[in-house]
Amino acid sequence: MSAPEPGEPSWGRSHALAIDHALAVAYPEAWCELRYSNPYELLVATILSAQCTDARVNQVTPALFARYPDPATLAAADPKELEELIRPTGFFRNKARALVGMARAIAERFAGRVPATMEELTSLPGVGRKTANVILGTAFGIAAGIVVDTHVARLSRRLGLTRQSDPEGIEGDLQELFPPSSWILLAHRLIIHGRRVCTARRPACDSCPLSHLCPRLGVAEATIPPTSAGRRRR
Repeated sequence: MSAPEPGEPSWGRSHALAIDHALAVAYPEAWCELRYSNPYELLVATILSAQCTDARVNQVTPALFARYPDPATLAAADPKELEELIRPTGFFRNKARALVGMARAIAERFAGRVPATMEELTSLPGVGRKTANVILGTAFGIAAGIVVDTHVARLSRRLGLTRQSDPEGIEGDLQELFPPSSWILLAHRLIIHGRRVCTARRPACDSCPLSHLCPRLGVAEATIPPTSAGRRRR
């Protein structure tokens, strides 16, 4: 079976679950690379990670969390002081506004606690569905959806899991293909694989643990026993 052409349906559930298994074997300890100790810190770090590497964010957050240890202190932050602390992450003015707005909303509407539902999280300034999925899955262990960042989007298309281009469309396809029990770790593993092996410009196909499943290399659709590939609902 040849790889689907753009515009054709992606490969099916058996192929997806084979990929899920291969990722689990290759990256059994995969987890978020942002450093945090509570949901508030993860939320701040995730907002800062937009258009910035996790490594750079991790260099900035120790001083930031020491200065603003909770939403109340961040809500009262002096904008200029906050901007200087987060300047190395880029787009620091926009990020500072988003952080202060998020913190004020949490302090005023949620009694200082980061909410744990998609609807409440996405009502916060600077928080979209991707960020909300990060917080729900990583901080609270709630599989409400699948994080779709640039790595997940790129790999999902390369691996024949979707033909969508927008994040919500990709997320919907992935939710159809993978069981909810896989959603949280699937994103972490795809992100690490995208950073270490299946990079945007020069993927290391010769050393890729998913090479036997990759349409890019001309392989046929993977199959697994039917008992493991029942249809999943979102």
